[in-house]
Amino acid sequence: MLTLLAKLLQALNSESSSRQIALAVALGFYFGLAPLASLHNIVILFIALFIRVHLSSFILSATFFSGISYLFSFALVGLGESLLTAPALAGLFTSLYQFDWFKLAHLHHTYTLGAFVFGLVMLLPIYFLSMRLVEKYRESFMATLERYRVVKALKASKFYRIYTSLSGQGV
Repeated sequence: MLTLLAKLLQALNSESSSRQIALAVALGFYFGLAPLASLHNIVILFIALFIRVHLSSFILSATFFSGISYLFSFALVGLGESLLTAPALAGLFTSLYQFDWFKLAHLHHTYTLGAFVFGLVMLLPIYFLSMRLVEKYRESFMATLERYRVVKALKASKFYRIYTSLSGQGV
């Protein structure tokens, strides 16, 4: 876990695109909300592996959001239940339940449907928020941090040179 955190900090401080990191955080949010063995989580995992996202950021955000998803579980169950029991949507869900992919996706479960819909709605806001936070971090916090003598001393140390050579950054 410390290695993932170090790789996230390395990505924040590197020249990696803020869009790649933000997309990894947004996909990790969506992945972390739903139960691990759901069909849409498998699709999200394939999306994260096939497009260029920062994988350490994806894994770290998926772990973080799956941990705090328990705080949202009652709201997600309520959302899923209100959608499944809505009279206007009863015909839609009855016809969708006839398809095997709908059963396989477990969208007839209240928590899974609530997490699917909430994650889908929040995907773009999380993406833009995390992109803005990464850019803000790089503009202000990283520049401020670089001016401190402690950081300059750490970067001049032998330990830092060994760390950068082992992490693949070079010296």
